[in-house]
Amino acid sequence: MLLDTVKRFMEEEIYPHEDLVDRDGEVPIELGRQIEARSKQAGLFAANLPESIGGGGLDYEAMHIIEREFGKTSHALHSWIARPTEILLACAGEQVERYLLPCVTGGKRELFALTEPEAGSDIMSMRTNARRNGKDWILNGSKHFISGPVMPDFAIVFAATGSDETPRGQRRRITAFLVDVGEKGFDIAVGNKCVSYRGYHTFRLNFTDVRLGPGQILGEEGYGLELAGKWLGMGRVWVGAVCCGKAERLFQMAVEWAANRKQFGQPIGRFQGTGFKLADMAVELRAADLLVEDAVRRANAKTMTDVDASMVKLYCSEMLGRIADNTVQIYGGMGLMEELPVQRLWRDSRLERIWDGTSEIQRHIISRSILRPLGA
Repeated sequence: MLLDTVKRFMEEEIYPHEDLVDRDGEVPIELGRQIEARSKQAGLFAANLPESIGGGGLDYEAMHIIEREFGKTSHALHSWIARPTEILLACAGEQVERYLLPCVTGGKRELFALTEPEAGSDIMSMRTNARRNGKDWILNGSKHFISGPVMPDFAIVFAATGSDETPRGQRRRITAFLVDVGEKGFDIAVGNKCVSYRGYHTFRLNFTDVRLGPGQILGEEGYGLELAGKWLGMGRVWVGAVCCGKAERLFQMAVEWAANRKQFGQPIGRFQGTGFKLADMAVELRAADLLVEDAVRRANAKTMTDVDASMVKLYCSEMLGRIADNTVQIYGGMGLMEELPVQRLWRDSRLERIWDGTSEIQRHIISRSILRPLGA
């Protein structure tokens, strides 16, 4: 029933607007608000958060169904159906009314601000910092490639607040702050335009002596990375689900084209050069789906590890890249024509191997887990 609801919503509210958004590079604000409003009516808005605070209360298996279907279209459109960052569940006291609950109702939108120009994959080299000033904190630094569908109301900003001695040497202490748009010294604007997911903004954030009160720390001082890790792990699994959804849509296009496009008097799918591509695509998609399902079951059982999430992110994003490329190849020249959606899905697919941790970072996490027990 959930799957039917999501599919119907996509067909009625999302797919009809794909070409417009890709062509103009923007989701008209009235369209975004319409998607937001109708997703609330359908019960899809904030479905990932607990019922106790007004969310949909769906578990990971149910969210897997949703994320996979959303993956068939652009983030520019489906992200208007908010799934607030679960790290906000760390809100306490006045933060609940000020930040968490408005995100559940749609009264506010947040950004997850971790990446910097000099600290993408290497988070511990971040330059954004906050120093104590009496009871307050003074925030300085910058972030970029912080993605979202619309100008936010506040950002969850990660900053270095000191360092600690560990058995492996000094380790920077990272803290998460809740920073309202409009705070003095906080400048935010739409940044670079990406060829993937046109209309899905990448914001740049700059902080110049932004004064924050003690009530604007999310969680505890020094525990920002621990909070981020809880979100990033499932975030990578959801990337995997998105990749499977998009791969299925591309695969269906490839199959239909191979069955109906004729050359030398027969459908091109009968030629091994095309038919074998379809066979490989089907196997890879099945394997990717099973990998995501396994991670989701582990997450529901609270046994999923960072390595599990990295395996999903790595395999599914690279599987999608291969399926997207093969679909273009099967379509031939028509696969690159703007009149058909294949080229858009091909462009969108490329980003999945980069954000939420590049393929190289995922391989590093996986290989490190293999070698560390042996002291290497």
